[in-house]
Amino acid sequence: MLKRKMTETIKKWVDSKDKKCLIVQGARQTGKTYIIERFAEDYYDELVEINFKQMPSAIEIFSGDLTIDNMVMAMRFRFPEKKIIPGKTMIFLDEIQECREAITSLKFWAIDNQFDVIASGSLLGIDYKRASSYPVGYVDYLRMYGLDFEEFLWGMGISEKMIGNLCNYFYSKTVIPETINSQMMNYYRQYIATGGMPEVVQKYIDTRDFREVDRIQRSLLQGYQYDIAHYATAEEKVKAEKCYFSLAKQLLDKENHKFQYKEVEHGGRAQKYFSSIEWLLRADMVHLSKLVTDVRFDLDDYARDDFFRAYTTDLSLLMAMKDFSLKQHIVENTLEGNSKGGIFECAIADALYKKGYSLYFYKNETSKKEIDVIIQKDGCVLPIEVKSGNTRSTSVKSLMKHHKDICYGYKFVDGNIGESEDRIITLPLYIIAFI
Repeated sequence: MLKRKMTETIKKWVDSKDKKCLIVQGARQTGKTYIIERFAEDYYDELVEINFKQMPSAIEIFSGDLTIDNMVMAMRFRFPEKKIIPGKTMIFLDEIQECREAITSLKFWAIDNQFDVIASGSLLGIDYKRASSYPVGYVDYLRMYGLDFEEFLWGMGISEKMIGNLCNYFYSKTVIPETINSQMMNYYRQYIATGGMPEVVQKYIDTRDFREVDRIQRSLLQGYQYDIAHYATAEEKVKAEKCYFSLAKQLLDKENHKFQYKEVEHGGRAQKYFSSIEWLLRADMVHLSKLVTDVRFDLDDYARDDFFRAYTTDLSLLMAMKDFSLKQHIVENTLEGNSKGGIFECAIADALYKKGYSLYFYKNETSKKEIDVIIQKDGCVLPIEVKSGNTRSTSVKSLMKHHKDICYGYKFVDGNIGESEDRIITLPLYIIAFI
């Protein structure tokens, strides 16, 4: 069983005094159902689970009056083996986007507050079946992602003590012993090639066979393709699929990683395809990094919606868009050119996205200075440069020379922790997991 940080987050929700219903959002196959089922096994006497895709007839439970007594009675008729006792039974409404009345019912479960009710869904953002009355103010939200690098290390058997030692090196800015640093970079390359989708990671842990990893990655990607075909409007189906499957080319095959519609289709323009990007964003299939015209707090004030980079929501899906040989080159550290810089940038963006940061980038067309990733942390702007080697961070240095209000910047390299220079801290790529 893969250990996930989400377990502790759900536990904090259960223990909270101001309890509402909980909606766990996120892309498909990130482990939402699995982690909720395991949590219920550990903390409740009983679980009543309704998956509206597997059990569409269960919609009838919510077809009458949405009182707690009516819904509980209907559940007891449907599941006669279940006792359904307040405080001892968790109610889990999975794929809730398929039943708009069940979404509406969350308000009444929250007001009653006798049962812990968790809902989950993969496509809640696209208004596939809009609830007749959305329970604003009666639900808490959690977003579930694929495994991050730290969770991957747990799965690979790396001890908490070892991970704690890595954090100490980071906090003290002390050079990591080369044996440890080299091994961690090997693990990080394995993680990039595998990605964070739980089924893929588990297969790699069990077999160490990248052929098996590749097979599952491609199966998951095909599932995403099915979702586009099944849930996108007729107008968007083909366009959204073209945009999605252009991401590998956009990110790995060219020097400029800004999303370009001409890479989707010869002569492609924003007027035709921007709505498809919005659909993919709402469906949790992509996340965006926006261009900012100035690097000052608050970055949202300087962000442009029409210039962005688009990333897959997990590296597993990006890997599936490319030939198997890409994984081999990553693991053996034989990548060259745009692909090497591109894949490390994607890995850094993936890590920050899974930590909940909004992402930005900066490019000065006059000086050609470019900052790969910018985030806001503790009320400050934090520029991040990603290097495939350990070359000079000229762009960040130039930026910070003209922005004295920026306290420090990070340079992530395929190397070790380096001395701070001009407020720029050099770190190994995998340390992003501990920022």
